[in-house]
Amino acid sequence: MRSDTDRPTATVEDVLDLLRGKRLTALTGAGVSTDSGIPDYRGPDSPPRTPMTYQQFVGDESFRRHYWARNHVGWQHVNRTHPNAGHRALATLEDRGILVGLITQNVDLLHEDAGSRNVIDLHGRYDRVICLQCGRVISREHLAERLSALNPGFLESVGEVADIEIAPDADAVIEQTAHFHPAPCEFCGGVLKPEIVYFGENVPRERVQRAFAMVDDADALLVAGSSLTVMSGLRFVRHAAKTDKPVVIVNRGATRGDDLATLKLETGVSETLTALAARL
Repeated sequence: MRSDTDRPTATVEDVLDLLRGKRLTALTGAGVSTDSGIPDYRGPDSPPRTPMTYQQFVGDESFRRHYWARNHVGWQHVNRTHPNAGHRALATLEDRGILVGLITQNVDLLHEDAGSRNVIDLHGRYDRVICLQCGRVISREHLAERLSALNPGFLESVGEVADIEIAPDADAVIEQTAHFHPAPCEFCGGVLKPEIVYFGENVPRERVQRAFAMVDDADALLVAGSSLTVMSGLRFVRHAAKTDKPVVIVNRGATRGDDLATLKLETGVSETLTALAARL
C-alpha cells in the first residue's frame, strides 16, 4: 500500500484516462449533498457532532423526545432541498449506460429526485417511519401532521428552519425539547423510529448483499463525497480493491480508503462529477 506522501496528486484527466470505457458503480456520501444545502458530518468545515445511537434511541424516552423534536424541524428543511449538479451528473452517467448503479450513504433521496433509478439507499430514507413493535411503515409526511397536532406552535417557537443548524439525517439542533410530545404508533401504540440506520445499528443483510453485487457488476468503483469513516461504506472500497477493481475517490479531506484508492481527487464533488459526465 502507498502512503499519502507517495501518491501523486491526481487530476480529472487522470481519472478520465483510468475510467474511460469502464462500467462504474458509485458510492456516495454526505459530501454529494452539501451543494444542495445539507451539511455533512465530517467535512473540513463541519462542526463536531455526537450522533444519537440506536441504543440511546430505543432505551431512553428522553432521547427519543429530543430526537423527534429536532427531527420535526430538520425534516422540514430536507424535504425542501433539491438535487444539485453532482446528483444530476450521476443520473446522466446512468442514462448513458456508464454507471451500472449507485450505493448512497445518504438518506435524503436526492439521487432519486435527480433521476437515478438503480439506487441502494444503504442507510435508509428520511421519508419513512417504522414502528419497532408491529413493523408498520408510514410516511414521514403523515407523521409530521400528527406531530404538529400534538405540538401546536412548536415550529413557530423555535424560529425559522433556516436559523437552525441542520444535520444530514434531517436532524436539527434545538436546546429546549423537554416539552415536546412524540407520537406513538397509531396502530399499536409502539415506538416509532425513522427508517434510517442509526449509529450502532446494522444495515440489513439483504441490502448489503445487493450492494456487494452492484460493486461486482462494475469494472471500477467511484467514491464521491464520503470520508469512509464508518465501515458500512468502507467495506465496499475494500472489496473493490481486493478484487483488483480500480477505486477513484473524490473528496475534500482525507478518507479511510485513501490507501486503497487508485486515484484520489481533493476537488469539489459537483464540479468533478459534472466534468466526468461530460467527458466519459
